[in-house]
Amino acid sequence: MRVIFMGTPDFAVASLEEIIKAGHEVVLVVTQPDKPKGRGKSLAFPPVKECAVTHGIEVFQPKRIRDDANVEYLKKYKPDIIIVAAFGQILPKSILDLPKYGCVNVHASLLPRYRGAAPIQWAVINGDEITGVTTMRMDVGLDTGDMIAKREVRIEKGETGGSLFDKLADTGAKLCVETMELLEKGTATFTPQNNDESTHTRMITKELGNIDWTKSAVEIERLIRGLNPWPSAFTHLDDKTFKIWRAEVSEEAGDFEPGCVIRVGKSELLVQTGAGTLSLKEVQLEGKKRMDIASFLRGYPVEQGIFLMQ
Repeated sequence: MRVIFMGTPDFAVASLEEIIKAGHEVVLVVTQPDKPKGRGKSLAFPPVKECAVTHGIEVFQPKRIRDDANVEYLKKYKPDIIIVAAFGQILPKSILDLPKYGCVNVHASLLPRYRGAAPIQWAVINGDEITGVTTMRMDVGLDTGDMIAKREVRIEKGETGGSLFDKLADTGAKLCVETMELLEKGTATFTPQNNDESTHTRMITKELGNIDWTKSAVEIERLIRGLNPWPSAFTHLDDKTFKIWRAEVSEEAGDFEPGCVIRVGKSELLVQTGAGTLSLKEVQLEGKKRMDIASFLRGYPVEQGIFLMQ
């Protein structure tokens, strides 16, 4: 197939690589514009652009894909199919109707659950046991098109947003190529989504990581895992940002105010929550390196009875 591929972050790279590996002709990669990064604010390529450049594929980076001039630009490539994976812009009908086999989206959830942004992190934060990937024939709605194929992925104990991201990227890449084969052979089936069962997710922001200690230990532990590695969960210790990278729900019961450090040992820091207690395992104080709790406590004594603040 002649393929136009649209994607931006690391999640999309796996699908692009798999399409190339399968022998399809990727005639154009469309991705978001380069963005400033780091202290020097030098422009950095999106991961999908880096992949495209490595393979010698032409790259197009429009600010607004729906502009008439950009739609006309795509037409000259005469694609059989447009594959979309975490592109970051909504496609107009003029593009959806362009390829012979339509536009197919690789979405990191089991639709109609988790339409919208950040489905991977929210699956962890919400405590799901199963998630997955859905390929979908796109329409003008937000993740509302007919489903073509699905594959489930189990969320393991201790799973982070980062580890689940990698698993779903690999799963999505394989499912993407399988879906392309079904379409080319004419054996694909299209299943309408049940809108009554749909849920929507909101964007992940840095503010979301600010821990509310009145929530339960179970909820906070899931938040910590879901926001690892970005943007990370955090609280405040001695007026400094205190990131928590890993924690475990403790079986020990406490009767203290939420946020209170109820016990400190050589390798233990136990915090009261709104329901249950949380044992911090890996942390990072503002200006310091990320480290296990024992290493942290050796260099930064914490007194029992102090409060971690939101």
